[in-house]
Amino acid sequence: MATAKNAKSPAGSRIADLGLGKPELEQMLRRMYEIRAFEEKVAYFFSRGMIHGTTHLYVGEEATAVGVISALREEDWISSTHRGHGHTIAKGIDLNRMMAELFGRETGYCKGKGGSMHIADLTRGNLGANGIVGGGIPIATGAGITSKLKGLDRVSVAFFGDGAINEGSFHESVNLASVWDLPVLYVCEDNQYGMSMSRHKSINLKDLAQRAKAYGIPGKTIDGNDILEVYAETKKALEHVRKKGPYLLVSETYRYLGHSKSDANRYRTKEEINEWKKKDPIPRLRSEMTASGLFSEADLDAIEKVARDELEEAVEFAQNSPEPSLDSLTDDVYA
Repeated sequence: MATAKNAKSPAGSRIADLGLGKPELEQMLRRMYEIRAFEEKVAYFFSRGMIHGTTHLYVGEEATAVGVISALREEDWISSTHRGHGHTIAKGIDLNRMMAELFGRETGYCKGKGGSMHIADLTRGNLGANGIVGGGIPIATGAGITSKLKGLDRVSVAFFGDGAINEGSFHESVNLASVWDLPVLYVCEDNQYGMSMSRHKSINLKDLAQRAKAYGIPGKTIDGNDILEVYAETKKALEHVRKKGPYLLVSETYRYLGHSKSDANRYRTKEEINEWKKKDPIPRLRSEMTASGLFSEADLDAIEKVARDELEEAVEFAQNSPEPSLDSLTDDVYA
């Protein structure tokens, strides 16, 4: 989401080549810290039985959500997944209401009745998380139809995991979008596992972007832990999407934690996890920002502190919010 530029980085740096100024970079880093801090807080509260239900955490994948969404316009749409906290935060959702929803409080986005996998904010172009694997893909495709029929010049982005790329909803949606030249960007977050199944055992392709060829659309695989690459490649993909139609972007990344809070994580080795942690997207962006000459380490620490302070405020807001009354038990129930 573009903001006014001010200070410039040295000519020849990646940041300068992308035309990014201090406000954009600050927002990118702050959003990634917000996601990381939010997920760490949620993990803590779930482990102590203070939040109920289930959740699927996004720790390690922050660069994909923030990189893609930073390249969008304010009015563009996204659809999310069961692992949707990162997407919703990157799209600028109210952290207080989001945390309140996970605590089951009346001030939450679904009045405390939806929980982790049902957060949406149509005013921010967030069409919602989805507990069904691949369930958000046709929703984003439908938004693309709306944009096409109404001439809105709005893109919709479907986020989904490598497990969903085998779902019928993916194939049917991409085929339809290709036939009708719909303005939809399909973003596959390849975090290497569909639940406990390695995607290398479930898909006979080294490069998932090859799936695009079957539908006559372009596709590309990128380093999903490098936010500057994610941002740059998303900008290129959006140029195609706005003028010609759908595009498949495969973002290779990794979740540090288990599939959900009940995942014992026995199908992965500590060595594998630690190797991916060496590619952590947050220190990688920090390194780029200091190398640009625009920021000191103290500046970046201050950005992190703001994000973490916001999360503490969100927790306080949620814990001090009222629980839904019994009188509201059947509200919003349609059958």
